[in-house]
Amino acid sequence: MEVINTIGRRKAAVARVYVSEGTGKIVINKRDLETYFPSSILQYVVKQPLNKLGVAENYDIKINLKGGGYKGQSEAARLGIARALVKINPEDKPALRAEGFMTRDPRVVERKKPGQPKARKRFQFSKR
Repeated sequence: MEVINTIGRRKAAVARVYVSEGTGKIVINKRDLETYFPSSILQYVVKQPLNKLGVAENYDIKINLKGGGYKGQSEAARLGIARALVKINPEDKPALRAEGFMTRDPRVVERKKPGQPKARKRFQFSKR
């Protein structure tokens, strides 16, 4: 099997995911999963699509993560992995979609508007 590559995005985070056959090793930005995401919850989030299909030990995954915070990065990686698994085996798509792993979460930070301190907050109104 050749290397399958996909992209996952969430908020400002972008994950480029490369999946190849292997032993279940996950490397993120040249560090292994446990050192990049010390939190077990974030490790779980990244592995969710693999665990759902029960193929965690079948693939080696290399991920380049850029931008965003750790939560956004973990969810971007999850989306990228799910997309790669669907490229490998399209029959898995309904199972992953039912769990919500195939949906790109479109919520991003709203831009700041000119003449205002934040996106929606206004400066204090003074009548006189």
